[in-house]
Amino acid sequence: MFLALLAGALQAQEEKGIYRLGLIGLDTSHVIAFTGYINEKTHEHGCKIVAGYPGGSPDVESSASRVEGFTQELRDKHGLVIVDSVEALVDRVDGVLLESVDGRPHLEQARPVIRAGKPLFIDKPMAGNLSDVLEIFRLARENNVPCWSSSSLRYSPGIIGMRKDPEVGDVLGCEAFSPCHLEEHHPDFYWYGVHGVEILFTIMGTGCQTVQRTHCDGVDLAVGVWEGGRIGTFRGLRQGKQDYGALVYGSKGIKRSGSYAGYGPLCDEIVLFFQTKRAPVPPEETIEIFAFMTAADISKERGGIPVTLEEVLKEAQ
Repeated sequence: MFLALLAGALQAQEEKGIYRLGLIGLDTSHVIAFTGYINEKTHEHGCKIVAGYPGGSPDVESSASRVEGFTQELRDKHGLVIVDSVEALVDRVDGVLLESVDGRPHLEQARPVIRAGKPLFIDKPMAGNLSDVLEIFRLARENNVPCWSSSSLRYSPGIIGMRKDPEVGDVLGCEAFSPCHLEEHHPDFYWYGVHGVEILFTIMGTGCQTVQRTHCDGVDLAVGVWEGGRIGTFRGLRQGKQDYGALVYGSKGIKRSGSYAGYGPLCDEIVLFFQTKRAPVPPEETIEIFAFMTAADISKERGGIPVTLEEVLKEAQ
């Protein structure tokens, strides 16, 4: 008992003056990578991941089979305090990273964080459906809580830099691609294709009006038409060589984007977010990403005809 109290006192002293971060959902490799990267640089930026709530989804194999091992590693190797509820986590930290690999519980897991007024980063997929995405942002807005979501692909320098690349000029079109493995409890692109769709929107920006999808066992192709007649496509790969990237068509040139640069650039943005309380990706862009993916599912169900984002957003509200 005495040793436990002493350990708690030492940890509290160590964390004094540190912006304490907590993790919800210890069932993804992201929690190990993010904790290692952020905590290694605590002396530089003043943020440290100190606690975690395991969560986990028994009906998703990639969650159920990994939550115990990741929880143990975070506790034993990184010294995180493991708590038994989101509410207990929120009481111990200043900001939260919602990392649950399953998007379905994200809304309910986000509620106590937003209610407590704690800044919130939500990893992909932001939620299990478009209605939940809209509700999370509504709650955050009404409670004046900074909240955002992003794939690590967005912040790879050769991807985020394409919007203002002088060799490309104005972006007129983009062909983005990524792996697109499916998971039965999520809309098709939400599970893994979301990373490639995020590449597409990082480069094209908002303004997509319609989506038309062609689906085959090994590949998907979703064609989006943006305002002004710009066309952006997402190719979701399930066979053959699988990679991340894009080909960008511009007013000055055609250029291949850079490749994936790992978790570091996203972690830097997450830390900056907690320091400034300013979300780097506006809600409108994230909402449009999930509306695009939802419209792609509806297009598939309707035999590949175009579906408007206006329709899916109206239905989700």
